[in-house]
Amino acid sequence: MKRIAAFLMASLGLVVQSAWLALRQIWANKSRSFLTTLGIVIGVASVMAVIAALTGLKAKIVTKFETVVGSNNIFMFPDRPDGGKFRHAPWHVIRFRPEQFEGLLQHCPSVARFTRICESRTTVRHREYVIEDVGVRGIESSWHAIQGRKVLIGRPFSPVDEEQAVQVCLVTEDVRDKLHLDRDPTGARIIVGRRSFRVIGVIEKAPQFGGREGRSEREVIIPFATGWKFKWPWMWAIASSRSAETAEEATAEVRFFLRRMRHLKPGDPDTFHLEVMERHLKEIQSVALIMTAVAGGIVGISLLVGGIGIMNIMLVSVTERTREIGIRLSIGARGVDVLTQFVTEAVVLSLTGGMIGIALSFTVAFFVNRLSSLDMIINPGTVVLVCFVCVGVGVFFGWYPARKAASLNPVEALRYE
Repeated sequence: MKRIAAFLMASLGLVVQSAWLALRQIWANKSRSFLTTLGIVIGVASVMAVIAALTGLKAKIVTKFETVVGSNNIFMFPDRPDGGKFRHAPWHVIRFRPEQFEGLLQHCPSVARFTRICESRTTVRHREYVIEDVGVRGIESSWHAIQGRKVLIGRPFSPVDEEQAVQVCLVTEDVRDKLHLDRDPTGARIIVGRRSFRVIGVIEKAPQFGGREGRSEREVIIPFATGWKFKWPWMWAIASSRSAETAEEATAEVRFFLRRMRHLKPGDPDTFHLEVMERHLKEIQSVALIMTAVAGGIVGISLLVGGIGIMNIMLVSVTERTREIGIRLSIGARGVDVLTQFVTEAVVLSLTGGMIGIALSFTVAFFVNRLSSLDMIINPGTVVLVCFVCVGVGVFFGWYPARKAASLNPVEALRYE
């Protein structure tokens, strides 16, 4: 055990001594060392900048996706199957009905909440002001928590509004402004289609994904029971699992529940479609990871150029210091000592360039984040990985010059002029 400890201490001392000698050599030839490491500096800064930009873009997309869609949401749509006895079934057989969702929370423990939704598009009027093609959506009270949309002015629907199918509505700010309603339009009457509704509040607009705006901002929200009373044919639902981790389990529970409520027998295809957002989120993250790796690899080719520069300057250094190497070998230095010294010098050169490149990438990220809407995120793991890559580049490209120095004949090296 003592021998192993002594060997490790001796090896560590040799590496530290070699690193010190390497730093002295770098300082003695500052201009040459800077030009040698310039390829590493550019390579590291480029790799980290690209990875930081793609990481920030991925984080922005994922955050926007979770805000707009919700990572633990399960969307339920009626769907005519491609095969089986329901392939040519009429729409009144395929479509959802409100009673098919009764008891869902009791039979699906992984589901935290759900809402039934019915939709239509129609004309909305207030006095002489008219808006065409407005989305009218019937919702239940849990919809606000699932979609994360708050009532900005006024109040949400009460249990009485929902139970008695009262003709009240919430409007978006865009609808309020285009109908020239007061800033607080509570109590105003508008015509939705051919029916009169009393406005009870203003709801925030739906978050946008991909820059789509306009039509999606023109919304009128009414109680689900009110919309269903008008016999709107299109109904669907959203369920929210208790967490993103239980989304798959919640999906299986909902699928089993709907098959039973829709009286589907074993072997019958589903007459509905479940869309799990967590699955799409994982696909987005996977694609983003592949893009980051590919882009980082392409830009990382510049590190090879920097490595070749290090090999070139190390070969020059070996030639210039041939007599010094001969003296060291003649007074008892081993070949492994010379090998360690030159490999360490190459690693120190590479790491120095890497550190400068890392500092440069942090500087670029700081100014880009301050001056633009792009978020550049530099993870600590990326910094550690880049450091290991720099060490690898130094060892790989410094090995041949170091091996050449260690294999010199002491007598011939002493005669070198």
